[in-house]
Amino acid sequence: MNNGCKDHIGTQLQKISAAHVFRTFAIFSISLVARFTLLCAQDQTSIPEEIELPNVLLLGDSITRNYFPQVTKDLRGLANVYLLASSTCVGDTRLHRQIAEFAALQGVSFAVVHFNNGLHGWGYSEAQFTSGFPIFLQAIRALPGRAKLIWTTITPVKPEASNGATNPRIDARNAIARAFIEAERITIDDQHALMTQHADLYEDAFHFNKAGSAIMGAQAATSIRRALEKLRTRAARSTLADTLGGTTACCSLQRHLTRRSNDAQSTHHGKS
Repeated sequence: MNNGCKDHIGTQLQKISAAHVFRTFAIFSISLVARFTLLCAQDQTSIPEEIELPNVLLLGDSITRNYFPQVTKDLRGLANVYLLASSTCVGDTRLHRQIAEFAALQGVSFAVVHFNNGLHGWGYSEAQFTSGFPIFLQAIRALPGRAKLIWTTITPVKPEASNGATNPRIDARNAIARAFIEAERITIDDQHALMTQHADLYEDAFHFNKAGSAIMGAQAATSIRRALEKLRTRAARSTLADTLGGTTACCSLQRHLTRRSNDAQSTHHGKS
């Protein structure tokens, strides 16, 4: 092989090696960015300190993130509150993967999941929102813990909202979601109806100010508190049933043994 050919092959190998390194670095960087995004979606104050308390997840967008502090405050001592805030919309194939990765990163089970989606992704049609919603629900139901679910409706926007967001489209998305939610008998926290009464509390065309977010957080916390109370009541009844079942079984066994003893004594006296 002449030197020119060797030089040509060497140059090609260098190009292939450089391309491979670049692709590897790019994939690694994307992975890091994805993980960083998910980690940043949860404020550090949401990391639980009391392992005895049930875990609650708020899953939504920037609206959810804004009322998260009020929910955390209202549920202090009752639950550890987590947050996953994302701008990924129902219909986007990345959403269910983000939810799964978040769950894997946290490594906990959730007693209650209070969730919302729909104020982003206006490039997706309502037909895509419809076809994507069951996948969204499936991803939430796959979270560890077999949680009690609470759907919260999409809040209204101001008329000057941009990016395709309008109140008629929000009404349409709420109607689509409600059909699935009611079919599965999931509790509804109607934040849309609540904030329709507080049009004076907008911070911008989409978000509410601190006072508005506090009102939303208080209602969300109330719905979560009720869900936790129902779970505690159900757990107490289950424990009582198990106890009574054990007591009944014990009494039944005692009666059985007593009958056998009496039968044995009767047989003995009969022979005598």
